[in-house]
Amino acid sequence: MIGFIGEYESTVDAKGRFLLPAGFKKQMPESEKTLFVLNRGFEKCLTLYPIQSWNPLFEKISLLNDFDPKVREFRRYFLNGAIQIELDSAGRLLLPKNLMEYAGLEKDIVLVSAVNKLEIWDKSKYQQFFDGMSSDDFSSLANEVMNDKSDKLKS
Repeated sequence: MIGFIGEYESTVDAKGRFLLPAGFKKQMPESEKTLFVLNRGFEKCLTLYPIQSWNPLFEKISLLNDFDPKVREFRRYFLNGAIQIELDSAGRLLLPKNLMEYAGLEKDIVLVSAVNKLEIWDKSKYQQFFDGMSSDDFSSLANEVMNDKSDKLKS
């Protein structure tokens, strides 16, 4: 399984291309460095899945019950805009205009690790995201998310 760490800035050119940061390329297996699936993120960002991370997720989604209206709604929303993209010979990825508009990407972007995938944010929106959370807010969130309920049962 691929696991990313780090945060890197990049710039989108007039054609919608950006260089995939070398720091992230180094973290990928050699055989997985060129093919990706780009999708809308849950927040106003884009999610870049190496194909190795996308395939198990897509398989799981494909096994969901077609007769459940919530499954159909989820699939439509989640897969809306998903596209396979590939690094060009210069190491750039091309962002489709509709996905750039969704995430509000113009020129300066930030690519951040999200475990087995990357998020692509407009630099100013990414900064606003962090400016809106105090250290106390983050501490409370960490406690809520990382607190293993089973640990309380053991004490």
